[in-house]
Formats: sequence, structure tokens, C-alpha cells
Amino acid sequence: MSEGSLGAPIRHPIPWREPDYYDSEKLDAEIRRVFDICHGCRRCFNLCDSFPRLFDLIDDSESGELDTVDSADFKPVVDACTLCDMCFMVKCPYVPPHEFDLDFPHLMLRYRAWEAKNGKVSFAAKQLTQTDRNGKMGCGMSSVANWACDTSNSLTRPVMQAVAGIHRGAELPKFSATPLTGSETPRPGINKDAPAFGRKAVIYATCFGNYNNTAIGDATIKVLAKNGVETEIVYPRCCGMPQLEQGDIAAVAASAEATAQDLGPWIDKGYDVIALVSSCALMLKFEWPLIVPDNDAVKRLSAATSDISEYLVDIAKTEGLSEGLAPLEGGVVVHIACHARAQNMGQKAAELLRLVPDTEVSVIERCSGHGGSWGVMTENFEVALKIGKPVARDVKKQNPGHLVSECPLARDHILQGAERLEGDVVEPSAARHPVELIARAYGL
Repeated sequence: MSEGSLGAPIRHPIPWREPDYYDSEKLDAEIRRVFDICHGCRRCFNLCDSFPRLFDLIDDSESGELDTVDSADFKPVVDACTLCDMCFMVKCPYVPPHEFDLDFPHLMLRYRAWEAKNGKVSFAAKQLTQTDRNGKMGCGMSSVANWACDTSNSLTRPVMQAVAGIHRGAELPKFSATPLTGSETPRPGINKDAPAFGRKAVIYATCFGNYNNTAIGDATIKVLAKNGVETEIVYPRCCGMPQLEQGDIAAVAASAEATAQDLGPWIDKGYDVIALVSSCALMLKFEWPLIVPDNDAVKRLSAATSDISEYLVDIAKTEGLSEGLAPLEGGVVVHIACHARAQNMGQKAAELLRLVPDTEVSVIERCSGHGGSWGVMTENFEVALKIGKPVARDVKKQNPGHLVSECPLARDHILQGAERLEGDVVEPSAARHPVELIARAYGL
């Protein structure tokens, strides 16, 4: 038997509606089968903390093999998985179509779904997944919310750590005073002389783009208008990535089906769909069709969706971008987020930024350690900084004028890690996402 597959990785639909999916004995048997394969391979030792925890667990057991490891000790391994998909996409030689049929992230998801079904997800964790409710409340009283969430607040942050388990030192995203979909900012005129005039795109704001960093959406609208693309902004609801992290697959399925129905009419009218954040693009394009594989509307939405960097690069290659991009001073470091890499589309953010003339662009393609909400939790924060330390060290060394990532949360986490290193403080521009730099280069 040869090692590894000759075919591209294939992911199976997630059988979350089947009773066997939650059968504890069958789940344990599958975990042991997969963990034993991982134990014999160990190629993923440097990807995240799941694998070091697994290998230490086995090495420290009585026999040095999986047979003397108690199943109750598997939970820390599962808890360390951020569902980044990097082991499946770039490291594991045993993913389907290999006969070992190994999908480590979706096995960790299955364990969490079992936990959710059996009432093992804490009340606080469930509340953190309510991004739409939290976002509306945060925007409604943004000054108070941002004051309370600031790491320098010695009154509220210790309480948040004690009650919600959020580390008092972890940077949290700020709330916008007005959601992106509620903004009354005048829309820019469409450049009818642009090469891409005639394209139409509906922008799926994402919860982060709608409630927290609206600058991403503003920049996207302006850049697309400059290039002749007619745009509309929609935000029916969260993509469900926070619920997925907690194993609430049913909630994700409901979001997928409802959002596909909401966006369907736009697709009927010839609009492309653009997601502003890579994690949300991954959900629409790849995870949703695996969760509700028989839903034609979800399949159609998946085929129509692009990441914003991916979409702009397609314009550049197909019609050509509008002229007028000016150099960006100070150099750019672009972090390729794990959920952008998992889309299997190449380094689109780097391709995009290299279209800016006379601008030095450096690429970091390594995990920041943040992992969505995972990295802000008390039990994970220091581990998250440790995982991201090589990235922070690289940024510290380069000290760029601009640091951006398709995952803006990862970008801020990298800077927080860099602050802990000796040397001068890294002070890049305020731009967090690559499209913000394109808007800046256009003078928008």
C-alpha cells in the first residue's frame, strides 16, 4: 500500500442527522482509529496544539501506545482544534480518497456535536455564539461596549474573565456605532468607463464586517465602484461559524438554508456574491454544502460566492483593474489566513496587493494562533500567543508600514504578540484587510 493519495482531497457530507453520528461508542472507536493513524504519522506536530497534546498523551501513557490512554483524556485534544482545516488541506496524506478516509477537523466537530447534544457546552460559550444579538447590542451602545471590552479596563475585564472565561488580556473587536447595513454614507458613483463595468455583486457583510469593522465593507464598495461594479449590501444573518465551533450543526444548517433563500433572488438577477471575511467565505463555499448537501439553493449560493480578494483578482485577470493605483509607502506584510488557505484558491490577497505599483509586499503563510473565539478564552490565550509567536517575530523584524490579513482578528492578534517581544513597538497603519489598502492605493 502506497502512502498518501494521488487525487485531490475530497470531503464527505457531514452525517449529523444520523443517530450513529452521536453514538458514544462508535464515536470513541472512530477517534481511536484516527488518533492511532496520527500517532504513527506525526506530520501535523507543528500545526496547532491538538497534535502535541495528542502525541504527549500517548507517549506518557503506560504502554506508549493508544491502548492505555483513557478516552476521558481525549477532550483537551479536541478542545485545542480551531477547525482551521490546515491538517486536512495541506498536511495529511490520508484524507479521502485515501482508504484511511481521515478528516481530523470534522472528527473534532463530531465530538463537539456529541457534547452539544449531551448538554456539555457551557451557558457562557453558547452566549458568545450569538453574534447577531451581541452585535446589535454592541452597536446600540458602542461607546459603553468598547469601554467595557478594552484590555485596560480593570473593572469589567476581570468580571468578563470570571463569568465568560474571556482572558482579560485578550484584544476584542470593537463595535461600530452604526452597522454597515445601516450606514447612511452616500454611495460612490459607478465608474462606467471601467473595464469591469457591467458586473453586479451583492456583498454579504458578515457579522464582523457588519457590526465591528465596517471599514472593510466601505473599502469594498468604493473599490468595486471604481472598477465599474454595481453593488448592494446584505446581511440576513451570521454564517454560523461560531455555532460550528461549539458543535451546534443544526443551527448552522438553519442559517445556511435561510441565507441561501435570501440571497437566491440576487443570484437570479445576475449578481455575484462576495463575502468580506475569509472564514465566512469558507462557510458559504465549502462547509454549508457539506452540512445540507441536498439543498439546491445552498449549492447554487456556494457556486456564486467569492472571497473579496479572490473576486478582485478575477477582475484583474479577466477585464483588468481600473488605472490609478498609487504606491503604498512603508511596505506591506500580508498574512494569509488559514481559512483563506482552506479555500484552495491560492494567495489571492498577496496577488491583489502585488498589483499596487512600486510597493514591497511580503507574505506570511502561517497560523497566527488566534483561531476565532478560541484564542481569547482564558485557557487558550497564552497558547494562542505561543503558536503565533513565529509570525509575530517575523512582523516585528520587518516592522512594515502596513500589516493586513484576510482575517482581521488574526491581524490584531499578531500585533498583540509582537508587543510582547523586545524591541521597538510595531505601528503599522490602521488598515486591517487587504481591500482597505487597495482603497487607500486608489486614493479612496
